Amino acid sequence: MIVLGSTGSIGVNTLNIARKFNLNVEVLVAGNNIELLNKQIEEFKPKYVVIANKEDISKVSHTNVQAGQEAILQVIENSEAQTVVNALVGFLGLRPTLKAIECGKKIALANKESLVVAGKFIDQTKLSPIDSEHFGLWYLLQDRKISSMTITASGGSFRDYPLNELSKVSIKEALNHPNWSMGNKITIDSATMTNKMFELIEAAWLFDTRKVDAIIETKSLIHAMVNFEDGSTTAHIANASMQLPIAYAILGKCDENILEPVDLLKVGSLEFRAIEEERYPIWQVKDKILNNLDLGVVLNAANEVAVAKFLDSKIGFLDISKITLKALDKFSDASANSIDEIFNIDKEVRKYCES
Repeated sequence: MIVLGSTGSIGVNTLNIARKFNLNVEVLVAGNNIELLNKQIEEFKPKYVVIANKEDISKVSHTNVQAGQEAILQVIENSEAQTVVNALVGFLGLRPTLKAIECGKKIALANKESLVVAGKFIDQTKLSPIDSEHFGLWYLLQDRKISSMTITASGGSFRDYPLNELSKVSIKEALNHPNWSMGNKITIDSATMTNKMFELIEAAWLFDTRKVDAIIETKSLIHAMVNFEDGSTTAHIANASMQLPIAYAILGKCDENILEPVDLLKVGSLEFRAIEEERYPIWQVKDKILNNLDLGVVLNAANEVAVAKFLDSKIGFLDISKITLKALDKFSDASANSIDEIFNIDKEVRKYCES
């Protein structure tokens, strides 16, 4: 397989699954963590390696190394591997998703931005999402009439912070997630609840429904629930690990033990909370976005710019949502009829938010 984003948390867990099931890794694509990449190269012996920056090529312990996004697209096209694990972060991951579809390869998709910004242009017939929530929904689906779907959120780094202190929180505090170990961008998105907005958009495309919502479950043991027309609800319960959805996305099915089962006696109790707009301002546009999924490209572009500004100490934490909400208001009529228009809207929104 091809692993895009091999040194991130999803990439590392993907290689854990590759090791467990003795899967061939033909291509590794990574960013700037050359030290970890070299360890992965030594173990998995890929045929091709792609990194972010040309300046780092000499540091990579491999004879066939390229750099940049065009190299990623070329290696997808030229590789014999029929499975692409796309764990790249952000809008950067869209073109590789489109290229993999064009080449008829199976996509195990952790790059949620692909569906968020361009869901209506993505052929899902060979796509499996790598996400505990969407995996949970898929796992629960039965041949019965569904009323609605619910995914869960952890609540992020500031779920228990006093509201009046949120304007003063530090980057270090924002990156201190209570339940998961993830990259910086997705950890900030979890704290603002933007990540859950992304997942609602993904669910809308994946399951062809607008009847999807989210609640907070503080222990991240219940990942998804399906509510049936008969009034019953089923829940997917699993320990917090991405290896289970990764294994299913790559292998199609899995009959071996991947995780330790949840011991409900040890858990004792679960806590559920509503997602409140005072703590998570982005939630006030949830219905607006679900009723116009074209706004996903606006949401993503504005959020990427705002999160980068926060991580560069240029704005405060609450300003992330403010910038995003202003952009959604400014571009409320955004509509794309082609992939080219997606890229044009993305460019316009970024220009607006940078200013």
